[in-house]
Amino acid sequence: MNEEMRARAEIDLGALRANVRALRARAPRSELMAVVKSDAYGHGALPCAHAARQAGASWLATATPQEALALRAAGDTGRLLCWLWTPGGPWRQAIEADVDVSAGALWALREAADAARACGRTARVHLKADTGLGRGGCQPHDWDALTAAARAAEAEGVLKVTGVWSHFACADEPGHPSIAAQLESFRAALAAAERAGLRPEVRHMANSPATLTLPEAHFDLVRPGVSVYGISPSPEVGQPGDFGLRPAMTLSARLANVKRVPGGHGVSYGHHYVTAGETTLALVPVGYADGIPRHASGTGPVLVGGKWRTVAGRVAMDQFVVDLGGDTAEAGDEAVLFGPGDAGEPTAQDWAQAAGTIAYEIVTRIG
Repeated sequence: MNEEMRARAEIDLGALRANVRALRARAPRSELMAVVKSDAYGHGALPCAHAARQAGASWLATATPQEALALRAAGDTGRLLCWLWTPGGPWRQAIEADVDVSAGALWALREAADAARACGRTARVHLKADTGLGRGGCQPHDWDALTAAARAAEAEGVLKVTGVWSHFACADEPGHPSIAAQLESFRAALAAAERAGLRPEVRHMANSPATLTLPEAHFDLVRPGVSVYGISPSPEVGQPGDFGLRPAMTLSARLANVKRVPGGHGVSYGHHYVTAGETTLALVPVGYADGIPRHASGTGPVLVGGKWRTVAGRVAMDQFVVDLGGDTAEAGDEAVLFGPGDAGEPTAQDWAQAAGTIAYEIVTRIG
């Protein structure tokens, strides 16, 4: 079967542009950085980056420098941050491409400075403070040493601290006590950076949930990720429509086979599903190799013939089955796995609930 006919993930760039405008309206006094890491959460980094720029995103962000350099190679020239560095990374290439880099430890600051000296350019650096997430970033007891070293490098002319930033752990849980504690820690880090003589262009901490619900965390720039693609960061924060957002991805496939089977017929590996009576089975030609979570075996929802169906039995590598009951269908008919939901189809959040995960993972898995 032709690959395009087998399955397709359709991206509504008009919805993405509208989402960026809606997010900008949530933080009208802040710049907006659209996060396009991991191939724009599975939506396609290059077209999504371009659409976000069109809608007013003055910054883009990626995790890895390779992602950032790919955007530069494709012609993007605006402000661009990448933050996930390891020793020996392509610091020089990023600096020469005018990519802002992140440093949350002295080793990273030194490598950025060394690369800047080697290429005769001034590195643009965002210092990252660990205010409580416990992943990347500098702990408070090391922050004074990092800011002092950054100020010395500025005085030498090899780098400019263009940003100071951090990241929330629980902004998707409104009222969580860590939110206020992290904000207090971030303000302390900003004050310490100022005492060290640093004057960053942007201070930023707000991810998607903070952009939507925490105006006190907006600072100079907000940094939404999954909400750019019309997905709520969590049901506790609200549904996409509550914030004027629309999911941009619709995932569909064409039925590869339809057949009648008798009652008592096992379906898929392990026979965890057995037909209750004579019925019609339809084969959907996507599986976990395409990003469909195996954890949704027996629970994943699919729209076929205008009705919700459920994955019957196990999701296999490149296919799964749905039981149509007394309904009929033909090979080639459309099965919609998820989309915006306004035509009755399931959403990425529905699949997240079925698989015991988050909607971020559902869309980002799609190849």
